[in-house]
Amino acid sequence: MDSMLRFMGRLPGALMVVPLFLGAVINTFAPAVLEIGSFTTALFSEGAPVLIGLFFLCIGAQINVKSALPSLEKGLALLIGKYAAAVLVGLAVAFLTPEGTLWGLVPIAIIAAMSNSNGSLYVALMGQFGNKTDRGAISVLSINDGPFLTLIALGAAGLADLPLLALLAAVLPMILGFVLGNASALMREFLAPGEKLIIPFAAFALGSGIDFGVLFTSGAIGIVLGLATVVLSGGAAIGLLYLWHVLRRHPKPARNVVSGAAEASTAGNAIATPAAVAAVDPGFLAVQDVATAQVAAAVVTTAFIAPFLVALVSRAQRNRGVTVEAEEAFYEAPRGGRVDAAQDLGAPLAAQR
Repeated sequence: MDSMLRFMGRLPGALMVVPLFLGAVINTFAPAVLEIGSFTTALFSEGAPVLIGLFFLCIGAQINVKSALPSLEKGLALLIGKYAAAVLVGLAVAFLTPEGTLWGLVPIAIIAAMSNSNGSLYVALMGQFGNKTDRGAISVLSINDGPFLTLIALGAAGLADLPLLALLAAVLPMILGFVLGNASALMREFLAPGEKLIIPFAAFALGSGIDFGVLFTSGAIGIVLGLATVVLSGGAAIGLLYLWHVLRRHPKPARNVVSGAAEASTAGNAIATPAAVAAVDPGFLAVQDVATAQVAAAVVTTAFIAPFLVALVSRAQRNRGVTVEAEEAFYEAPRGGRVDAAQDLGAPLAAQR
């Protein structure tokens, strides 16, 4: 058991995907097991709303408003680029296709998968390929965790009936966590384990409402959604990050975009977004299971592709003389000597690599 858990810990998204898969298997082949009543049914079959709410509270507590300016700006560029791509694609499918779906992909799944990035994968990749500002950007990128941005997009476009009170009810746990985490470092530390502890239980409860066949029929198209996430939302994050470098007049050796490539992923917690949206607007209950399965497929797909993309972008920009070290040197150098510092450091490092 220990070796299996360690193996799962090394697979991005596995903590969410594997329990979801197991829940779907049991619901398909032995659904009576989940309906024996008492605490078993309450936890494993009907507990998704409570677990997801608690999960969002723990996530909110980890969003830190105290961030260095470059990290803050970089995080905003990545967040806006990824979210804009998700909304544009999702709404284009909703309004420009005959039935409001594309090859079976539903807009709620598109927006949820493309806008929510895998924070754990991002941190791991930036620990290897990024610098301080790349890693610091996660404080802003944490905003895309949970259903908040998806609810905003669907509500603003008129695709969901989201009364203000219902919207507040959906995001209040995350807001409460945000307040608690920023008011007390001890509270943030106390709630931090909940990010991982709750995930498998919430995922299993969600899976217990899915028929196993959905994962291999309408859910299988989620692989295409994963590819679209890598190419479109990841590409948008890279593009807007590069534009930020240009607008801020950063020297060429400091125009590092490797963190944009790390945003080409879908977080495991995005699997819970369709259920959260359906809880606010019951009109989405009809597509909740399909959307959940599609997002789950996207999580797995992007988890495999994103690390290779980050390595590829890192190598490509080093070949052009752009390095994470040069960018870091630029920020740390005195204001007058920033350009020279970045250029002096960038060239030799690029040659060494």
